[in-house]
Amino acid sequence: MFAAERRQLILEMVRANGAVSLRELARVVQTSEVTVRRDVRALEAEGLLDRRHGGAVLPGGFTRESGFPQKSHLATAEKTAIADLAAGLVEEGEAIVVGAGTTTQELARRLARVPGLTVVTNSLLVAQALAHANRVEVVMTGGTLRGSNYALVGSGAEQSLQGLRVSRAFLSGSGLTAERGLSTSNMLSASVDRALVQAAAEVVVLADHTKLGTDTMFQTVPTDVITRLVTDEPPAHDDRAATELQALADQGVQIAVAGASGAPGGDQVPARRQERRDVPVPGPRRSQLPSAGPSLRTATALGEPTPAAERARVADLRRR
Repeated sequence: MFAAERRQLILEMVRANGAVSLRELARVVQTSEVTVRRDVRALEAEGLLDRRHGGAVLPGGFTRESGFPQKSHLATAEKTAIADLAAGLVEEGEAIVVGAGTTTQELARRLARVPGLTVVTNSLLVAQALAHANRVEVVMTGGTLRGSNYALVGSGAEQSLQGLRVSRAFLSGSGLTAERGLSTSNMLSASVDRALVQAAAEVVVLADHTKLGTDTMFQTVPTDVITRLVTDEPPAHDDRAATELQALADQGVQIAVAGASGAPGGDQVPARRQERRDVPVPGPRRSQLPSAGPSLRTATALGEPTPAAERARVADLRRR
């Protein structure tokens, strides 16, 4: 295929789907990702599309959101691997919230096997995946149906989440950066996602590598509120994804990486990962905790002998 033919096909795919990963483009045009990246760069120079981390979007893609039919065909193998790994975090008898999205839908299909589970969701697709699961209770929010992603949004959805407390929230989005956290292209979806976050003690973000480094219009989850990120293994040449993962880890986010082949892997923690501060209660979440005053420091920290050391010293004096 000549370069002009390749680029025309790439442009048609992006126009049809709104956003396409480099991996998918390379598969369709039957060439390497290096060649596709060169083509995408050339098309961007002509103003025909915008490059995004790991893929390409229509011009002005910062505010554009693809519909469910388009999203469901993007990074399918990666989403499957992420869902497999994320399902292992859920324990029997747990109560969780699951947001809308194609990756969370994949997670829901696997949660159907977890007995005693209670799942609160605003997604019709998540509820449908769990509808016939034995011993899994599904609680739907209220709200107005948003047809592009089959999610309930608006004040009704947000009000139905008030007073709710669960152990974990599983959310996806349109983009994820260390600087800004998780974001999405729709204001109503972002508002409901924030309400879901407020209901959970821990926040788990599900995002494939094409979303790393992508920033969209409405912030849903700041980085310091994200407990864990479950993602797939970026391509070896994707330095930006690796850099973004390291930056997220440096801010205390626990990173769990699933193999790109579809087999889930264990936690892979970058070398400079900092220990995360656990804050079990939602509310005004992840605010800076007050530092302990002198009265809370131990005797050892102050250079004073501990009770055990003092008893040993007295016993030694008696023997003398």
